[in-house]
Amino acid sequence: MCGILGSVNLEFEDSILDLIRRRGPDDSGIERLSLNRNSVILGHRRLSIVDLSPAGHQPMFTMNRRFIIVFNGEIYNHLDLRRKLSDVHFRGHSDTETILYYIAKYGPNAVCDFNGIFSLAFLDVEKKKLLLCRDPFGVKPLYYCWQKPNELVFASEIRPIQQMVHDTVDLDNLSELLRLRYSPSPDTLFKNIRKVRPGHIVSVDLSESGLKIFESPIISSSQSYLKSSITYSDAVDQYGYLLRQAIERQLMSDVEVGILLSGGIDSALVAKFAQENTSRPMKAFTVGFKNQDESDEIKEAHETASYLGLEHIVTRIGFDDFLESIRGCIGIVEEPLATTSIIPMYYLSKLASQKVKVILSGQGADEPLGGYGRYQGELYRCFFPSILAKIFKPLAKLVGVRNDQILRGLDTFQHMNDIPRFLSAYSVFHDDKIEKLIGIHDHKSAKRLQYTYDLLECVRRKNSVERMMAVDLRMNLADDLLLYTDKITMHHSLECRVPMLDLELVRFIESLPYHYRVKLRRTKIIHRDFARKVLPESIINRKKKGFQSPTKIWFRRSGPVREILLDHSSRFVNFFDLAEINNVLKEHENGFNRERQIFLLLGLYFWMEEFA
Repeated sequence: MCGILGSVNLEFEDSILDLIRRRGPDDSGIERLSLNRNSVILGHRRLSIVDLSPAGHQPMFTMNRRFIIVFNGEIYNHLDLRRKLSDVHFRGHSDTETILYYIAKYGPNAVCDFNGIFSLAFLDVEKKKLLLCRDPFGVKPLYYCWQKPNELVFASEIRPIQQMVHDTVDLDNLSELLRLRYSPSPDTLFKNIRKVRPGHIVSVDLSESGLKIFESPIISSSQSYLKSSITYSDAVDQYGYLLRQAIERQLMSDVEVGILLSGGIDSALVAKFAQENTSRPMKAFTVGFKNQDESDEIKEAHETASYLGLEHIVTRIGFDDFLESIRGCIGIVEEPLATTSIIPMYYLSKLASQKVKVILSGQGADEPLGGYGRYQGELYRCFFPSILAKIFKPLAKLVGVRNDQILRGLDTFQHMNDIPRFLSAYSVFHDDKIEKLIGIHDHKSAKRLQYTYDLLECVRRKNSVERMMAVDLRMNLADDLLLYTDKITMHHSLECRVPMLDLELVRFIESLPYHYRVKLRRTKIIHRDFARKVLPESIINRKKKGFQSPTKIWFRRSGPVREILLDHSSRFVNFFDLAEINNVLKEHENGFNRERQIFLLLGLYFWMEEFA
């Protein structure tokens, strides 16, 4: 797990590469190549996990020096891929060396065979082709900027790109962020700095002085839609087998591996099978809160750790810690989000990095398995005529309903078509509020959603809940939860792996009838039924809490938050109407839960202070 930086016709030195030093403090390297009229530089910072020897050094050339790679991630099936490369004499046992020769032999589309998490740059010196690629679920981010016809820069993080090119805030992208709570790939808040979409390749033709850049998907919609006729009982057994295999694969490491442990089923299952394949008690890490709050999971996590024989290590945070760290966290993540769990993840990663270099997480189960409330909303919608929603929404407001989830649910029921309905379910701020806040409408969110919807051939999926889960798995998850997890863990030189997103496991899950996964008032059905075979009911029957902060309560103490957001001397005021910001704060004080909205606005405030 590492950091990559590269450019075409733009010079950079070690000082720029060192801006991502925390991603890879163990080793670094820069290679410069001249291809006709184009100068290419590839840089790498290494966090040594597999093959700690110099044989894993990057940038890495093939023996004939025709191909070169810089790679960030882990390919868990790389030993299987090596068996197809019997003619190669390998210098070491790193997965980097495997995939370098694998792409060299089988071409760019060979990345479809990679079961892992990755972003990479691969250069064919002879053909003068540069490939930038990101894994199918977008676990590892990759940014690029093509501002001038013959200049390109790309990196694992925004900060080094920003040091090399000048860019400004894009108001359309800002409106999109306010709508969705995150910036969907390929967008960022900048006009020209873009993200490689999950499961896509950006190809750069270097054969002429003016660069030619093409984007193409490697996601196979037909593969993700192959439907299984397996019985439910057999499906539960197969699910368990594939989950075990995924966790065993992701223990691949030459350093110690730990666990991020919540009080829920997902991390408990990961911990159980990881521990069964480890000879000593694994270290498990949990974050909680100093004041009593329903979000706190330390007690439940400790019970799980005791049952599984884990070494349990905890930390606690409070509102003062939240205020102290939010500015730094926004700088680390580089993209504002409406997800309050960024803060506890910071303290959790800091804790884990003091003991281990690699952690396993239970992230990624809710999207393919139907764990969120919005999927229940999609199922209930079938019994709820849209005309009733148009009546009930104003009626709910009239009688004083203040639950944001209920009000958004009623909004979604008004739409018959998937795209506007999904957008309504995702919305942090609705379009009329966005216009009041920044003076423009959001017109990009629907286009980004439509792209993924069409790419996955969602029209072939009979039930809308299937369609929503498929889109969420490759959009919301990638550019929200996985994005901040990557940035924060790698800031602490910590590699985070997500066994629930194992490629073989997800393909199997998506091949199942949706009702094996989710039904009315039942979520993650096959997941829970398998868990009952291996975990006690005391763990399985716990109330789902989610990984979050008690910001709903903290933001009621609005003095410090008001002081920040209503600062007339900030850069924030150049983009936002402070009277509307004040209205959002008042709504929260009056009982409407606006914690996501407030957290997103705080993130934007601190982001603009550093990046705008």
